[in-house]
Amino acid sequence: MEYRKKYESWLSDEAIGSEYREELSTLTDEKEIEDRFYRELEFGTAGLRGVRGAGTNRINEHTVGKATLGLARYLTRQNGQARIVIGYDSRIKSTEFARISAQILAHQGHKVYLFDSLRPVPLLSFAIRYLGCDSGIVITASHNPAEYNGYKVYSSYGGQVTDEEAAAILAEIEGVSSYGEIQVKDFDTALADQSIEIVGEKVDRAYYESIKTLCIKKDLIQDRAGELKVIYTPLHGSGNVPVRTILSELGYSQVHVVPEQELPNGRFPTAPYPNPENPAVFELALKMNETINADLIFGTDPDADRLGVVVIEKDGNTRVLSGNQTGMLITSYMLKALSEEGRLPDHGVVIKTIVTTESVRRIAAKYGVEVMDVLTGFKYIGEKIEEFLETKSHQFIFGFEESFGYSLGTYTRDKDAVVTAMMVCEMALYYKSKGMTLYDALMDVYEEFGYFREGLMSYTRKGKEGSEEIRASLDYFRTLDLKELGGIQVVSKQDFLTSKEMLADGTVRELTLPPSNVIKFMLADDSWFVIRPSGTEPKMKAYVAVRGTSLEDAQQRLTDFTARVEELVQASFGS
Repeated sequence: MEYRKKYESWLSDEAIGSEYREELSTLTDEKEIEDRFYRELEFGTAGLRGVRGAGTNRINEHTVGKATLGLARYLTRQNGQARIVIGYDSRIKSTEFARISAQILAHQGHKVYLFDSLRPVPLLSFAIRYLGCDSGIVITASHNPAEYNGYKVYSSYGGQVTDEEAAAILAEIEGVSSYGEIQVKDFDTALADQSIEIVGEKVDRAYYESIKTLCIKKDLIQDRAGELKVIYTPLHGSGNVPVRTILSELGYSQVHVVPEQELPNGRFPTAPYPNPENPAVFELALKMNETINADLIFGTDPDADRLGVVVIEKDGNTRVLSGNQTGMLITSYMLKALSEEGRLPDHGVVIKTIVTTESVRRIAAKYGVEVMDVLTGFKYIGEKIEEFLETKSHQFIFGFEESFGYSLGTYTRDKDAVVTAMMVCEMALYYKSKGMTLYDALMDVYEEFGYFREGLMSYTRKGKEGSEEIRASLDYFRTLDLKELGGIQVVSKQDFLTSKEMLADGTVRELTLPPSNVIKFMLADDSWFVIRPSGTEPKMKAYVAVRGTSLEDAQQRLTDFTARVEELVQASFGS
């Protein structure tokens, strides 16, 4: 049993911290031991993410240290002495993981810029280019529950490392044969010789000033920003200071923060699953709204790269928007506002992922703007932003994914809830100036462009057995010859792992996107569903989408279609 050997090795390895060896010595559940050691914590295209604790399949100072030493060696091969900036959020151990990463990189001869306190992911992305760095690290597990933490690696262009870079870094990580190889530079010594430099306010200010230039209706904001009443929750994370700073400096004087969720707290006591996709995180904000009567409610996740929006109807009822609905609204508003201001760029492009709403194609077509698909994961949108700046073939306007990630402008190369909060407030102010709520605006978008509805089902399968179940399910769908679903013909099946699209008439076409373990079925009535494993959690996800003749019809179609896809998923799990 290979996992047993690794377990015993950790117990006896003097390079492993005593607190971790003590933690392991108390374990009695063999399944728990197996789960901690049956594999190395996977270094994917976004880095590491896992439950905190002792073991090779956990995130701790040693797995973080091994990843950092591998990264350091990769950077040495690529750049000689490299420059790296490190940020972190409010999660438990984030500060420690950031600091030890800085010390390892400094020991390897690299220059490190370490933020003085927690910062959002988009600010880290901005800082890489602002400081002229070769790489960046951010310690975060985004929206995962409190027991998780993570380690994301960024490239010199400010986006997450490419698939090719990730593979090269992984090869270096795998070349670290023992934890004893991981050496750190004394922190005070590194500060004294400036191999580690603490950064903060100067970078913050440059970021704020940059993204404020992305406001479209500047006169409206200057004249009437104080009229908009907002409730905001940072969900105990890193968005609190930057979001409030930006809004305050633009004149949004009526921003009310949920007090119970304002301060950083890695235990997330009021939101065990601190994800703005989860309507439960807005319970306190909705309670607060009973006395404030806001125009808008929104929240950011702990690393402030995702934003969730609650719209308020004229009768006071509230609705939590889906990520697709928020993306539809922003796309419609930005293109309309840019057109009205005479600032709609030539060769403009909106970028979305393959699991994101198709509604924006119709919205963009009205304004002569192209919509481009990329694989799931915001890194692919970031890569396109960089590509277009080099080729000048398109001008990036807006990018988003259904999982509440949005970005506009080119100052960051990742999801950015700070700039999104700014744009959502501008959008809400614009519609308020027209006597409309954001809910009214959403209904107008549906009426003009079609009643598109989307949904998501997640299936958690933990541990080694869970990984095997997910793999078997994907294999089931990969070989499934599905001719129809609910009496509607399947017109296309796309397998992004093999880069093949199989049409109903037997024709096979090549897919142009990079290989990925994703399968998409498209039906004759414009409905579709996608099956893919999560890249950051022990889950498999099923995305479903329909188009109806009214909001009610679309909702009924979505309910029926979801049930049919659910039956297929259960069959794939052998249920």
